[in-house]
Amino acid sequence: MTACEDLLQFVTVEQQDPLAAPLLAELAVEYSTRYGGTLDEHHEFLVNYPAAHFTAPDGGLLIGVQGGTAVTGGAFQRYDADTAELKRIWTSSAHRRQGLAGRTLAALEQEIRSRGYRRIYLTTGPRQPEAKALYLSAGYRPLYDQTLSADEVGIHPFEKDL
Repeated sequence: MTACEDLLQFVTVEQQDPLAAPLLAELAVEYSTRYGGTLDEHHEFLVNYPAAHFTAPDGGLLIGVQGGTAVTGGAFQRYDADTAELKRIWTSSAHRRQGLAGRTLAALEQEIRSRGYRRIYLTTGPRQPEAKALYLSAGYRPLYDQTLSADEVGIHPFEKDL
């Protein structure tokens, strides 16, 4: 691979774009593995989510492409007039442990800031400790009692002022 092929570039796509397909497919695998339910149920939910939520001017879907392959990505939608909500943060299972999730989060935050939002809200599930660690390390404030176990908390909400 040349140095140029190694570069991670973020592109804005729509939910139906072929570059988004790996994100949705692997998220369905993650969700069904961690939370139960069938792969098809999770995939149907993800692909049938209202795509307009992730389009400008209120939202977006960014895919990180490296060497022509979608390796990471995430989306956001309007939560309220000042707040964007992060959704679908993902890194390809073949490309994890390389800091791509942090770079994706930074790219999403930059795009959200450019849209005039002043705050970010997100939730993650109790069986996603990697996501919890990512958000805490990126300065997100937990909106739950951290002394409770993950299962006691359930859905883990976070926020961050921009």
